[in-house]
Amino acid sequence: MNGQQQAAPHTVPGVDRQDARQVTEILQARLHALNDLALTLKHVHWNVVGPHFIAVHEMLDPQVEAVREMTDTTAERIATLGGVPVGTPAAIVAARTWDDYDVGRADAVAHLGALDLVYSGVIADHRRAMKATGELDPVTQDMLIGQLAGLEQFQWFLRAHLESGGGRLSTAGAHTLQEAADRASRGTGPA
Repeated sequence: MNGQQQAAPHTVPGVDRQDARQVTEILQARLHALNDLALTLKHVHWNVVGPHFIAVHEMLDPQVEAVREMTDTTAERIATLGGVPVGTPAAIVAARTWDDYDVGRADAVAHLGALDLVYSGVIADHRRAMKATGELDPVTQDMLIGQLAGLEQFQWFLRAHLESGGGRLSTAGAHTLQEAADRASRGTGPA
């Protein structure tokens, strides 16, 4: 199997098989992104250093657990709709449309800056998936809405470390993970 969805031999009552296939393709992309996010969060958990180490280290564990739960729920929804969830590393890499997380051992604030960009991408793609599934399968859309609430809250937690008293994000305008990490470390962003 190459990571492509097979035609569903069946799906849930009331959902057209073609709609189910379209929804499972959308969900497969979300599954890849969530699996990648869980691994990235754990990578940061292991590689964060500096004065804010313990706060960030401990903040990330519940995020890892919640994102892993999201992956499980997403994979089970794919299966419920008659699809075949694919969670192998090769499938994730082959389907990846985003850059690999390239920040290694670094200060906590640098990692938070890079993670802010990661969360922005995952959230934006999740919102597109939420909109695309609304007419096709409101149950899937509801699942994605719940996941978005959690993802957005996690980004808010990160951003609390990156925001000035005036509301300016140190990562504003960053286009790469390294640029976001550097800006966060220096506490600089666009004026």
